Amino acid sequence: MSKPVVAIVGRPNVGKSTLFNVLAGEMISIVKDTPGVTRDRIYADVDWLDRDFTLIDTGGIEPDSSDIILSQMREQAQIAIDTADVIIFITDVKQGLVDSDSKVADMLRRSGKPVVLVVNKVDNFDKYMADVYEFYNLGIGDPVPISAASRLGLGDMLDAVTAHFPEWDPSEEDDDRPRIAIVGKPNVGKSSIVNRLLGENRVIVSNIAGTTRDAIDTEIVHDGKKYIFIDTAGLRRKNKIKEELERYSIIRTVSAVERADVVLMVIDATEGVTEQDAKIAGIAHERGKGVIIVVNKWDAIEKNDKTMKEYEGKIRQVLSYMPYAEIMYVSALTGQRLPKLYDMIDMVIENQTLRIATGVLNEIMTEAVAMQQPPSDKGKRLKLYYITQVAVKPPTFVIFVNDKELMHFSYTRYLENKIREAFGFRGTSLKFFIRERKEKDQ
Repeated sequence: MSKPVVAIVGRPNVGKSTLFNVLAGEMISIVKDTPGVTRDRIYADVDWLDRDFTLIDTGGIEPDSSDIILSQMREQAQIAIDTADVIIFITDVKQGLVDSDSKVADMLRRSGKPVVLVVNKVDNFDKYMADVYEFYNLGIGDPVPISAASRLGLGDMLDAVTAHFPEWDPSEEDDDRPRIAIVGKPNVGKSSIVNRLLGENRVIVSNIAGTTRDAIDTEIVHDGKKYIFIDTAGLRRKNKIKEELERYSIIRTVSAVERADVVLMVIDATEGVTEQDAKIAGIAHERGKGVIIVVNKWDAIEKNDKTMKEYEGKIRQVLSYMPYAEIMYVSALTGQRLPKLYDMIDMVIENQTLRIATGVLNEIMTEAVAMQQPPSDKGKRLKLYYITQVAVKPPTFVIFVNDKELMHFSYTRYLENKIREAFGFRGTSLKFFIRERKEKDQ
């Protein structure tokens, strides 16, 4: 089951970024007393009690503003609203109920999504509760008083938010059709690839960047096997500024990747791999998904016998944090190599769900330790006691050691490489957790 998506929306300067940072547990959004400072939509994974969700911070909505930045922020917030399962509508008790709040409330009401109305900056409940009641006039439910800065009332707010999450549906677990998200910048050929695989123009294709508005799920049957392709082409673009483009793209990508088993990261061969590609691919990497880098428009490249090797070198350099990712060179225009995508998707899913017996893992670890001594510090040497696999999608391992402070990242990477040498795990990241076990526990 994919994580629910929760969007924080409201007018500029009511405390959206402060609330976001408190819930996310780190300073991610820029907080300043200037309306419109939070220019980029930012996302974070949050958990409350036993529920996990993805939180989106949006730019403030000014419903009638003709200012270009504010109108783009309004559009950005609309995309967040369209994508979200639950919306936190934040208002400001000290500014009171203003006309813009009513207009935002109308916008949210039309969305048909569950809305939790939050009144922020209530740092003294006795003093401000009479002012909180004024927000009942918005007609979108009971206002929840909080102070994001003082961390007051957040539990009640999160209880109200998670109450709207869908119940776990066992039928979702029974659906074993592989889910493949197609992500990448606008206009790299995502929809064209789906159409080629499908054999019909189910997804609208145009060379206007971001013609498709919403992520579209398409079932494709290949050799009797069913696949669900999630096309995220829908990233509208008002101008050509890369930062603006990135704002619109990021949350759809997060939402689609969350639901996928394998991510096809589509790159335009004529443009090469870009920093924007690296950021989009990073979302799949963070979430431990299978990754295939699909270099589209390969037919448009003039080639010699070194072209592919040089191109791969550039991709590996920019996407150095995911050396496991598979690379395919295709053309949606001619259909070149597209049928082979299915074989690669099947292979990556197999690796994502591969389980290694504990005894075999410990043999690999013992051999690795014999070949390269674990690090030491101030006379104390790292001891590795035991390794076991605890999960799949992605394959996840726990290593028990005497002192996890001694377990340097580089040594974890060394062990990962040894495991990959033995079992491949092509196309999927591996996750490692280090746990301490004292000598006397042995």
